[in-house]
Amino acid sequence: MRGTLIKPVLLLLMLCSFTALQPHDDFCGIKNIAFQPGEQVTMKVFYNTMGMYIGAGDATFTTTLERFNGKTTYHCVGEGKSYPFFDNFFKVRDRYETYIDTATMLPIKFIRNVSEGKTVIYNNVTFNQGTGTAVTTKGVFKTSDCIQDVISAIYYMRNINFDKYKVNDKIPFDMFLDDEVYHLYIRYLGKEKIKTQYGKFRAIKFKPLLIKGTMFAGGEKMTAWVSDDPNHLLLRVESPVSVGNIKVDMYGYRNLRYPLSSLIEVR
Repeated sequence: MRGTLIKPVLLLLMLCSFTALQPHDDFCGIKNIAFQPGEQVTMKVFYNTMGMYIGAGDATFTTTLERFNGKTTYHCVGEGKSYPFFDNFFKVRDRYETYIDTATMLPIKFIRNVSEGKTVIYNNVTFNQGTGTAVTTKGVFKTSDCIQDVISAIYYMRNINFDKYKVNDKIPFDMFLDDEVYHLYIRYLGKEKIKTQYGKFRAIKFKPLLIKGTMFAGGEKMTAWVSDDPNHLLLRVESPVSVGNIKVDMYGYRNLRYPLSSLIEVR
């Protein structure tokens, strides 16, 4: 996924020893049992320089329930910004929006409005999942079944039942970004305890396949952890970038659907 302060926390968001699943096996037909309208999650981005992690920016994800084109949808918004000191080096002001059909958990509308250094991008995408097309600011493009966007993939992934996978299994899905379809997947790496800036958690670990971008190398460079409880809340993301490394930690939440039972102790 191309580099911003938001996409490091995407999933997100990998060859393995068994026959790969097809995208429709786990990214079609899942019902939402992980999050609810009104949820808000804040993440803090740290940049590693000379062995020290320095706060570089933050990202906020919010979810509301809205009517869109006659359908009941989850309106999910991710906003990221760099702190004033880092604005001098690489200023980031990003906003991503998706409208997800509550009946199918597939996106209907995706809006990308980003400013990253000298790069400014605006893209407005309307998905027609029935005909397999996406209408964007640049034209009409063919898509694959059950296509996801950058933000919808994060919320969809939270509803995956990781208990049915073995370590190193991959879970493929297709994403539409920058008027292209990308065939991606996440590699399940098992469960472990992790200490974050917020506290100590029981967590589920995986690696997403990345699209090469301005800040990130492609491949399996990024590692992510979600809470080992019914919320599957994103807790931490770590990745090398073009210069150095970043770490993104969850440091605040409101209105989770379930108690955060994976939390062992608060820092």
